[in-house]
Amino acid sequence: MVSGKKDFAQIQKSLSVFPFSLVLRGASFLYSIVIKARMGGYRLGVITQRQLPGFVVSVGNIAVGGTGKTPMVLLLAQWARAKGYNACVLSRGYGGNFRGKVLEVSDGDQIKVSWKECGDEPYLVAKRASGVPVVVSKKRYLGGIYAAKKFGSNFFILDDGFQHLALKRNLDIVLLDASKPFGNGRLLPWGLLREPKESIGRAHALVLTRFSNNQTCKKAEEEIARKFPQKPLFMSIHRPHKLIFPTSQTIFEPSYISRKKVAAFAGIGNPSSFENTLASLGARLLQFNHFPDHHLYLGDELKALTKEAKALGAEMLLTTEKDWIRVGSDFKAEIPLGYLVIVIEIKREKLFFDLIERFIHRAYGI
Repeated sequence: MVSGKKDFAQIQKSLSVFPFSLVLRGASFLYSIVIKARMGGYRLGVITQRQLPGFVVSVGNIAVGGTGKTPMVLLLAQWARAKGYNACVLSRGYGGNFRGKVLEVSDGDQIKVSWKECGDEPYLVAKRASGVPVVVSKKRYLGGIYAAKKFGSNFFILDDGFQHLALKRNLDIVLLDASKPFGNGRLLPWGLLREPKESIGRAHALVLTRFSNNQTCKKAEEEIARKFPQKPLFMSIHRPHKLIFPTSQTIFEPSYISRKKVAAFAGIGNPSSFENTLASLGARLLQFNHFPDHHLYLGDELKALTKEAKALGAEMLLTTEKDWIRVGSDFKAEIPLGYLVIVIEIKREKLFFDLIERFIHRAYGI
């Protein structure tokens, strides 16, 4: 059973029929003019870019919906710290209510603000990226200068930075969902693309996320390799890492849910990916509720979810780690409520990090 509110992709799909498609097509045309003018302004130098005092790597995508940017940001942060760089994550803070210039989310040791101030994604990165400061600013340059002065940061990771052309970067990594890398191939709002797919030409490396050996993923790999033969292409998987039940403070291997009666919910960019993950772990999924990305859960809503799950005979109610941040530890469910921690694993990982090191050496002339 699947219920809950529709996510953006579902709404967009339902509207893409006549006569709504005519309106969406017209809006997409206007959007394309604005996007191309903006990109042209940066390309011609009419709009200036600013530069931070260090190495800048951007993690982004060209389509709305979850491609796994947060796990990739965490992987890069952990790698950079292990290599001895003073890494820092710079985020726009989408969904947060902070309206100032710069917000220090974490100094690498202690989280300084609530998720409502900074947004759920920066908060999750701050929670997981031990030893790496997280700074929010709509103008990523200001956030980077703050981090450089306060923390001595010299390795800046731009979370969702591909479209943030105001800041120069040394390395652009673009993530594409292996099951639908370009959505329906159309620009917003008629499609899911934030900019034309030809914009991938700006990227230095491409990563197909949630890759598996099925025909859909293999076809996507072949298409991208054919259209962008000069771009290094990597494949990655999202691997379930552990299952946490915060109230009882218990941690299990993901396989714990095999053959268990499970109800679940998610309000992320690609909720179906979480649903598929639970199914792949062998869970007996009784109910799955979809919610919009960054959805703010209300008390009555959460009570209804647990009541429904209990009535169906579910042994537990599960969600994502990002959703758990928005649920909070104050909510007491009638049945065990847990979240699944996901990590990203890159195939040919050594080649991937060798590529990053080459760009670092190129940036510093060594």
